Amino acid sequence: MLDTLSEKFSDAFRGLAGKSKITEENIEGALKDVRTALLEADVNFKVVKEFIEKVKVQALGEKVLRGVQPGQQFVKIVQDELTALMGGGHQELNFNVPSPAVILVVGLNGAGKTTFSGKLALHLRGKLKKDPYLVPADNFRPAAKDQLLTHAKNIGVDYFDSDLSQTPAQIVTAAIAAAKLARKDVVIIDTAGRLQVDDDLMAQLVAVRNAANPVEVLFVADAMTGQEAVNVAKVFHEKVALTGVVLTKMDSDARGGAALSIRHATGVPIKFVSTGEKMNELEPFHPDRLAGRILDMGDVVTLVEKAQEAINEDEAMGMMKNLERGRFTISDFVKQMETLNRLGSMGSLLKMIPGMGGMLRQMGDLSGAEGEMKKMRVMINSMTKKEREETKLLKEPTRVARIARGSGRTEGDVREFLQKFEQMEKMMVGMMSVMKGGAMPQLPGMGPVKGFRQAPKDANAFMGQQPAKPKQGKFGKKYF
Repeated sequence: MLDTLSEKFSDAFRGLAGKSKITEENIEGALKDVRTALLEADVNFKVVKEFIEKVKVQALGEKVLRGVQPGQQFVKIVQDELTALMGGGHQELNFNVPSPAVILVVGLNGAGKTTFSGKLALHLRGKLKKDPYLVPADNFRPAAKDQLLTHAKNIGVDYFDSDLSQTPAQIVTAAIAAAKLARKDVVIIDTAGRLQVDDDLMAQLVAVRNAANPVEVLFVADAMTGQEAVNVAKVFHEKVALTGVVLTKMDSDARGGAALSIRHATGVPIKFVSTGEKMNELEPFHPDRLAGRILDMGDVVTLVEKAQEAINEDEAMGMMKNLERGRFTISDFVKQMETLNRLGSMGSLLKMIPGMGGMLRQMGDLSGAEGEMKKMRVMINSMTKKEREETKLLKEPTRVARIARGSGRTEGDVREFLQKFEQMEKMMVGMMSVMKGGAMPQLPGMGPVKGFRQAPKDANAFMGQQPAKPKQGKFGKKYF
């Protein structure tokens, strides 16, 4: 999502490189390119016009700071205005009410209301330590109840077994009464939708809102629909007084118009974005962080937060102890893959690292690399527990043949994986040696790295290398 917009912004700023100061003449081209990029991203033309005017006024009124290039300062101005356009700061859900707090989830069919309801329940339980209660109130599409109950069971959250012969308002009244008896903190109500806005839908939602008296009314919008999502949000806001917006399918090829327009057009803050199909792929919306991603500045804060959630401290400590003993097993490798899987897709993670957006565009589709990891996992699943802990056993041809048959791969594939794992093992153990004050592991054709002391003999022996002998050069000893 937003890859095209990010690329066009980068192209727009390139023309400012090498300029000594910001003038109306040298930012005119950049502003024109930014305007075009926003319009192509399906941002409302009135929003674009106002945004460009603000950036221009700010840029021409700013004094260039000493030590900061004009181009860099212009990018910072654009980032600040993008952040302001999307709401300025993150807004939390309101729980300042007696329990249970009721959250009403509304929107059109296909936007992802039911899946978001499940994701929100998981998020509230994990992040805020709430005890959520899921309520299917969509009697227009009976399959929605089955879908929500499946999510509830998969994530281990309680749910209300709605009687779909009742009206949505009756269902909600009964569900809230049950939640109070069960002493639940939060009630999440998944309401009915339609393919388009109609009077029957709105009348039904108004009745549900009156019965539920929700503290939050969250409108779920499909980010791929662009300006249409903004127009629909306006109608819902007029009828049921929205308190927040959720953008789904942000991992898709959405152009970004909804994310950049919806707050300005409705005055309703974006509170969450859905970044994938997995139940844990839901992020609180931070305008400054999204602005940073658009401008290829990354989002290290979100990356660190994801890592803190995904990394199992006991598993990490166990692997560190193994590495201290000079061991890195296939079991350790599996745990690393599981951690990466919990963090999200490889592409989404790399985009959070500053400067990686442009590199990713050059690299293209990363699905091939992710596919290779899945193949590795299948081969590992065909190994015994002992083989994962003692890789030397896998030198036996009969074991290789058995793993190949069990995983549906060739013996050559298994040997190739073992060769790659051996290289990774050397690298991981070598990195631990550096952390303990040893030398950087030597790669073929490369001597010790300047700045690290000589490694002990056993470390070099493990890496299969001999300490490099210094050569006499014109300016003294050298190692390369």
